[in-house]
Amino acid sequence: MDRVRIGCVSYLNTVPMIEGLELLPEAELVKAVPAKLVSMLERDEVDVAIVSLIDAARASVPMAILPVGMIGSDGPTLTVRLFSQVPIERITRVHADTDSHTSVALCRLLLSEQFGVDAKMVDYDAREQMPTSPDEPRDAETPSPWPEAMLLIGDKVVTTSPPAVRYPFQLDLGEAWKELTGLPFVYAVWMCRAERADDPRVRAAAALLDRQRRHNATRIDAIVTRRAPEHRWPVDLARKYIGRCLRFDYDDRARQAATRFVEMCAGKGLAPTTRLVHAEPALLPTS
Repeated sequence: MDRVRIGCVSYLNTVPMIEGLELLPEAELVKAVPAKLVSMLERDEVDVAIVSLIDAARASVPMAILPVGMIGSDGPTLTVRLFSQVPIERITRVHADTDSHTSVALCRLLLSEQFGVDAKMVDYDAREQMPTSPDEPRDAETPSPWPEAMLLIGDKVVTTSPPAVRYPFQLDLGEAWKELTGLPFVYAVWMCRAERADDPRVRAAAALLDRQRRHNATRIDAIVTRRAPEHRWPVDLARKYIGRCLRFDYDDRARQAATRFVEMCAGKGLAPTTRLVHAEPALLPTS
């Protein structure tokens, strides 16, 4: 069998799931930002991918969740954060990091449910610090590149965090979701095209991912200590982030949370469907 193609991201938060896979002859890692991975599955460019949850609900091709790992949190997330120069309830517009569609949907949902805010979301290139739409140019007369409110996700929340003095109002979206629902949150989970859920290549990839995640959990401190500097994270903060903030097992509570989120998004018109498809347990590894 040819190498299985695994779509993944290069953020620190994926290290517990993918560390070591690049050394295996049966695996080929294909890296992209989260927002690009679902389209790679739609085009059959990868066999499995760690897909943003809202993208599965919006995909043009039915997707199936492979419960062999996820990126989630059960409380504060640390790297999915809303920064604002005004009180949250006064926000009218959010410059939203385009790397993760789920985080943008979660932000809109939380602003509506908790603060009664229906803010306009502006696609925002957080690396270049400017809107990506020609309809939202940067104001040339404004010397600061920082918008009034912005949503950032991933390593850049830590490595290129905006000045706290400029953004006195902040919201950790994982923490806010937990307060709202009492549930963990699922940002992304391993998926495949639903029509390929029983494909031997997909089954092989699922078994590989499940085994590697379990193995990495036994040596996570050493992995994080080695990988944190290359992601420009302080080692102590990286250990807290990976060891205490994040969750990587897609268990029953995570499944309940994922279903709840998609249902709430559908109710707000943020997703076209309330149904998530899960691969049949018989098709997946049992240990």
